[in-house]
Amino acid sequence: MIAVIDYGVGNVGSIINMLKKLGIPSVLTCEVEEIVKADKIILPGVGSFDVGMQKLKKSGLIEILKKHALIDKKPMLGICLGMQMLGISSEEGIEAGLNFIPFVNKKFVFDNNSINNNLKIPHMGWDLVYPTSQFEPILSGLDTKQRYYFVHSFYAICENTENIILECNYGFKFAAAVKKGNIYGVQFHPEKSHKYGMALLKNFSEID
Repeated sequence: MIAVIDYGVGNVGSIINMLKKLGIPSVLTCEVEEIVKADKIILPGVGSFDVGMQKLKKSGLIEILKKHALIDKKPMLGICLGMQMLGISSEEGIEAGLNFIPFVNKKFVFDNNSINNNLKIPHMGWDLVYPTSQFEPILSGLDTKQRYYFVHSFYAICENTENIILECNYGFKFAAAVKKGNIYGVQFHPEKSHKYGMALLKNFSEID
């Protein structure tokens, strides 16, 4: 069973619908009891970093997320803002992140005099991503060139490059997906990314 965390931020319906289409048991919840019983957690999110962290604090779920991911070592997947919140901090606000994976979130900035001055912010739409050299179960069976749907203005800068498992190029290379142990984060929206997103979510559901 996958618990999709419902803390008032994010298009959770599309995630639940995708999991249902894949035949993966899931529950949309903010109840501690259901999260404790779950084998895995998905932390979704759209919008601003501070609002996301404030709502997560207000939900009272931070400690149970820490227990699930850091103590019980159950798989966890952050999506979009949910991934950004797995990090240390963000330039978007002043709230501290969950600090599950050592990275900070920086805003895309393209100088008017640079060759990238035609790139718009947010980075929005379909884009190609490429796996880094290490194999990861969440990417099992996927092509070396994958295509996902993005909507974001901030990107992760990892302290350790070994935490980066997928890269995308938008003016420069950035981390499209990260991992530390049992904890994963994807900057894109797998629930909106058709066959590649479906395959990634299915792989996540099968991770021990």
